Amino acid sequence: MSTPALANMGNTGSTYGLFPSDIASAQALSLFNTSTSSTYYNPANLAVVQTSEITGAIFHAEHDLNTESANPAYDGNILDNPSQQVMLGLKADLSGLMKSEHPIYLGFIAGVERYGKEMLAFSSSAQGDNAQYLQYDRQPLFLAASIGTNVWRGIKFGGGVQLTLHNDAELYITNNLAGTTTYEQVSVEARPQFRPIVGFTMNLGETFCRVKGCWQDNVRAALSYRAQSDSRTSVSSNAIIPGTVTAPGIPIEVNNVIDSFQPAITTAGIQYDFGAWRLGFTAEYQEWSRLTTELRDDTIKDQGNLQFEDVFIPRLGLEVDLNDTFMVTSGVAWEKSPLDSDSSPDVNYVDADRLVVGLGLTGNFKHVPLIAHPVTLSVGYQFQQLDERDFQLSRTQRLQQPNQTYGSVTTDGEVHVFAGSVSVRF
Repeated sequence: MSTPALANMGNTGSTYGLFPSDIASAQALSLFNTSTSSTYYNPANLAVVQTSEITGAIFHAEHDLNTESANPAYDGNILDNPSQQVMLGLKADLSGLMKSEHPIYLGFIAGVERYGKEMLAFSSSAQGDNAQYLQYDRQPLFLAASIGTNVWRGIKFGGGVQLTLHNDAELYITNNLAGTTTYEQVSVEARPQFRPIVGFTMNLGETFCRVKGCWQDNVRAALSYRAQSDSRTSVSSNAIIPGTVTAPGIPIEVNNVIDSFQPAITTAGIQYDFGAWRLGFTAEYQEWSRLTTELRDDTIKDQGNLQFEDVFIPRLGLEVDLNDTFMVTSGVAWEKSPLDSDSSPDVNYVDADRLVVGLGLTGNFKHVPLIAHPVTLSVGYQFQQLDERDFQLSRTQRLQQPNQTYGSVTTDGEVHVFAGSVSVRF
């Protein structure tokens, strides 16, 4: 089997979910989550529960992604590298900093790959003969910070930023024909990019109903927007070969190589509280079509002529209180593939629609030895089943010859995601 080219246009928060509750609900209830994950999904919810919180979590996504083909060289597993992250979330009450003591809360989330050992997971290639999956692989450093506050009766508003890195590297060398280098000079610069996150939550009863016990008290509506973000790297180099290539040397430019792309996402939802159980529905609009333009400036993937389309994703989630201590969370979603191209020369991206199902358990313990505050333990599992879809493998030719199609593959695979977390509220 040929070695696949690796690239990842996925994002931890949008491809899987950040914490066990998000993973278990297939992100259907993330819009209403009042824990630290609201920092990313809906900052307004930071102000719903007026406590501070610290959360630590581990995350493991096991990929079993294959292609089926009549050609044995392209039939079999092409991605089994897991994504393994450690996540840290913090929610702090900043009300004491205000003279008016108006409720305002700060949220912060950080996620690091390989359980904290790899802060920049980045790979992009257009030289492998086999297919590569669009949205799966290791993830770079994940950072987000937000604030949330109460605006009016039953209405909460929040805003924040997601931070990504744009990296620039320069290399200047003098070398001979044997490859021995001298006078080397290298410089690397990482520039932070801040992308806005805004959220809005409303309890219909508190806002519109003046009578206690109104049925609208059980209804929450929410809206959030997360702007487009990505990680990217540019490399500029010059090589001088004395007697053969004089200054300034042979320029080699690799520009705007994109990884971990997150489209602009608008999410709207409604949740009804039935007492012992809560049902929520969210609708997500993801603007993937912008990636079509972005990849035209990507030196590695520009020849693929990739086309993307905006997608609509429905999600349905359920929470059930088993007793005063334990709660079960479940969710389901149907995620349509944004990849509109069935062939992308040299890059050979493949993707497919997928069914996402999640299940989780949360335990709230008021009295824990050695800890003075309530502790919450959560576990979550998510299963993603990819649909079948046909793609053509192709490569570009020299001298403006037509692209060569050398194989066909059908997507097939599944993803298993496991997560666990410990939270302390104080």
